[in-house]
Amino acid sequence: MCRECISIHIGQAGVQIGNACWELFCLEHGIQTDGTFKNLPSRLDNDDSFTTFFNETGTGKHVPRAVMVDLEPTVVGQCIISIGKWRDICLITGKEDAANNYARGHYTIGKESIDLVLDRVRKLTDACSGLQGFLIFHSFGGGTGSGFTSLLMERLSLDYGKKSKLEFAIYPAPQVSTAVVEPYNSILTTHTTLEHSDCAFMVDNEAIYDICRRNLDIERPTYTNLNRLISQIVSSITASLRFDGALNVDLTEFQTNLVPYPRIHFPLVTYAPIVSAERAYHEQLSVAEITSSCFEPNNQMVKCDPRHGKYMACCMLYRGDVVPKDVNVAIAAIKTKRTIQFVDWCPTGFKVGINYQPPTFVPEGDLAQVQRAVCMLSNTTAIAEAWARLDHKFDLMYAKRAFVHWYVGEGMEEGEFSEAREDLAALEKDYEEVGSDLYEEENDGEEF
Repeated sequence: MCRECISIHIGQAGVQIGNACWELFCLEHGIQTDGTFKNLPSRLDNDDSFTTFFNETGTGKHVPRAVMVDLEPTVVGQCIISIGKWRDICLITGKEDAANNYARGHYTIGKESIDLVLDRVRKLTDACSGLQGFLIFHSFGGGTGSGFTSLLMERLSLDYGKKSKLEFAIYPAPQVSTAVVEPYNSILTTHTTLEHSDCAFMVDNEAIYDICRRNLDIERPTYTNLNRLISQIVSSITASLRFDGALNVDLTEFQTNLVPYPRIHFPLVTYAPIVSAERAYHEQLSVAEITSSCFEPNNQMVKCDPRHGKYMACCMLYRGDVVPKDVNVAIAAIKTKRTIQFVDWCPTGFKVGINYQPPTFVPEGDLAQVQRAVCMLSNTTAIAEAWARLDHKFDLMYAKRAFVHWYVGEGMEEGEFSEAREDLAALEKDYEEVGSDLYEEENDGEEF
């Protein structure tokens, strides 16, 4: 049974991450840029692991199940140059960009492209026999990444209500910003997609910059460095759909274990080991070692401190040379640490996936070739810190109604700002309540 995923890359950030992801997926499956297989010695004749991400055409070529969309042509143009051999990959561009404006991406400019994008998505879904869901790559802060993504998510919910929709979102960093109106775009898109997304993995550029500097000794990281790290995370999350393992986890299965309430669906992502080739010689990369490094705040992809919150659930996705016994010992050691606290209504806390395919080494990449790795997806109340930071920035600007006229001029109502802000305040409150001792409160005063 094939388990296909369709990737949709939206806006500059989404398309550039897509570049790194497809580079990695081709290496993992031994597919060359002309769509044919390399003759790998490890490749089996009946190996159909590629079908999750690639569609085989009548001529025997393998084409990514992906749509790349940007409302302006420049970035997709660069993408064509770098992956230019993919003649059949679906690239859609508009003529006018969203200019960092959610309202342009959602209402005016976005409306012109949405039917074409949905038509291409429909063609890709028709070519699937067991569609698992959609992986949507975008940024919160850009105009296309926020506005067009919201519009697309609404329409996907209508057309494919039962399919999983997972977001990989570039979240505004605490200090570094690429646009003044990022807080507006981020809060508007979160409000709109909150009901339509099943799970959103947030990544902030500042956290990854720091990881590149500290762990990989890259003094001035580029977006290529950052995106290659993100591509390893996407690969780990989907590895069990593609390769054999001792404990395989499909998309719906880890959602079931990670999302306690529909709105609390923003897991924190951590990946280990992140080491350069030089350092890999000196480091001990045992299962216990990589597991404990996942709980270090320094290795997280979003700036927040999990020691200030409580974990609701952790999904540990191991790959490579890993056996269940080592995993059990490593997790037992984590449970004894005082600094790692779980909410009292979730006593088990851990979901584990083990996959035999080790991480793929990217030539000219930054990461060392390692035998084993782990990607941790953890739902923690500490992520509310990141929302609180963003809400504060929004409030400072919205109190003066700064820049609001650009949104209203594109057909948006001012009331949508306050409605979105209220929804985010409710989200912060949801996290606060989830972290409190609900079990005790509900049973307070009851006699057994």
